[in-house]
Formats: sequence, C-alpha cells, structure tokens
Amino acid sequence: MRRREFIALLGSGVAAWPLAARGQQSRNLPTIGFIIPGTPSSHGQLATAFARRLRELGWTEGSTIAIEHRWTEGRSERAAALAAGLVRIKPDVIVTGGSANVAAVKEATSTIPIIFAAAGDPIANGFVASLARPGGNLTGLSVQQTDLGAKRLELLREVVPGLQRLAIMANVENPITVLEMREVQAAARSLGLHVDTVEIREPSDIAPAITALKGCTDGIFVQADPLLSAHRIQINTLAVSVQSPTLHGGREFVEGGGLMSYGPNFADLYRRAADYVDKILRGAKPGDIPVEQPTRFDLVINLSTARALGLEVPPSLLARAHEVIECAAQRDWR
Repeated sequence: MRRREFIALLGSGVAAWPLAARGQQSRNLPTIGFIIPGTPSSHGQLATAFARRLRELGWTEGSTIAIEHRWTEGRSERAAALAAGLVRIKPDVIVTGGSANVAAVKEATSTIPIIFAAAGDPIANGFVASLARPGGNLTGLSVQQTDLGAKRLELLREVVPGLQRLAIMANVENPITVLEMREVQAAARSLGLHVDTVEIREPSDIAPAITALKGCTDGIFVQADPLLSAHRIQINTLAVSVQSPTLHGGREFVEGGGLMSYGPNFADLYRRAADYVDKILRGAKPGDIPVEQPTRFDLVINLSTARALGLEVPPSLLARAHEVIECAAQRDWR
C-alpha cells in the first residue's frame, strides 16, 4: 500500500469513526495503543508496515483487534498527554517509536506492555535492564549503532570530496537527540572536519538557521527527530537554496528532497514490532522477550537533489545504494 492509499484509508476508515464507536470496539477486541511520531503524511508508511505484518500474523483491525492511533505531529512533548489518554482506555499493549516518546509512555504506565519500534540505547535510557532480559514492561527494537555517524560522514565525503565544514542540525529540546549529536560531533572531528551546531527548538527556527549557513558549510548532518522529520521538506528545500547538501538517517528525508541517507530501514523495524505485539497478545511477557537490533540498513540517494546542487555521485556509490530516487520533493512546505 502506497502512502497516498494509506492516507485515503485513514480518511475513510479508522480516523473517521466516531470516538464512541471506536471506544466500544476497543472494549470488545484486544486493543493496541499506537503512538506514531509525525503525521499520517510523514509517518503513515510506518503504520502501514505495522498493520500489514499484523494481518500476516492473523490480526485484522476491526475484526480480531482494535488499534487506537495517536499522532504526535512531530512534537515529542505531546507524547505524555497521548500516552495518558491511552492508558485510561487500558489497551493490551502500547507501541511507539523514538526515545522521547518511549520515555513518555514508560512514565505513564508500569503495567501495560510497551513495545518500542525504534529506540536509541534502551539500557542507557533506562527502558530495559539488559538487551537479553529486559525485565519490566518494555521491550522492542534498538537503533543504537555507535559507528553510524562515522559511516554516514564517510559516505557524504564520497559525494562531497572537499568536505571540510559540517553543520549538525538537531532539536536541542530532545535530550536523546543531544546525546546522539555529541557522538556525531566526535566522529566529525576525528575525520578532521570543522563542526558547527545548528540548534532547533521549534519550527520557526528552521528557516533562519539554514539561511545563516549560506557560504559557511559544505554539508548539513540532520539529526533524526520527530520535529525535524515532520519538517523535512522545508529543511531540504532551504538547504538546496543555499547550496548545502544534506545527510540523513532515514529514507523519508531523501524522499523529501534530501541528498542522501544511511541508516536502519524504519518500515522494517515497525514491521518487526508487530511480531512483538503478536507474542504479547498470545501471552508472552515483555520482560522475557529480548531486545533486537536492526537487520536492514539502507543507503538512499536522491539524484535530482545532487544535480540541483551541482554534485556528481560516483558510480561506485550508486552501485552500493539500495535505492536511487530521481525526483524532487512533491509537496510544498509553505
């Protein structure tokens, strides 16, 4: 199912149901609370991958299960209220992704099983006691990969051979993102790059921050974060206007006009999260299910953006890419 089809499905199905009807259905069927980063247009493909895998496992929404969708709209601070609302309807399991969202759900309940589809360093963040034996009511998939920052920068240098100055854009209101940013800073400095930090706290910070980079940087490393993901088209459009290539951690950013990304396949992670839910609904305890790591890492390159920036992508890099996109972002961010 493509993204437009998913949005249409939301418009004609679950999203349009009266709350009372949905509440009645939830009481009669095993219920999954689903807090999704972003919006249906920005992260709908993750919900689609999750639902498709559930169907493969024998769980069909509206027939054998109910799913209560909640969207953070790129604002992690909304997760606490959304989690509290879900806890009140007592779902059988709650699924979410992004460390800040996981932390908010963990704070809301110590009894309802929680599956994180993607979380950074679940041990350091206090989500689990260990990867093999999580304990407590949380388990899921960790995206912690300490060498990813250096790997991404090496790939960017293949496209931008003269890379010397790097800007790192991060939502500094997200403490998890700040920790990850420091790892990227260390990786960049180990490669001899001059590093500047672009601090974003709210959407209105994005345009002036990127405009100020004109002529001052050779590339922008955009830290993965629900806020920045929700505004990725704006970020990439502005970056092209100041002739700055962008480097990302997920495919959706490149589909939104970024130059390239390397990182876990998030649709696959949400698909695998459905396997955890299946085990929980069949009686397993989250504390007994080991935390797993990504198994799919994708290199995605946007040739249209490369041409707009006057960059030539080496054939050797194109040959290693899992996907090459040859179109610009389609939606207007204004």
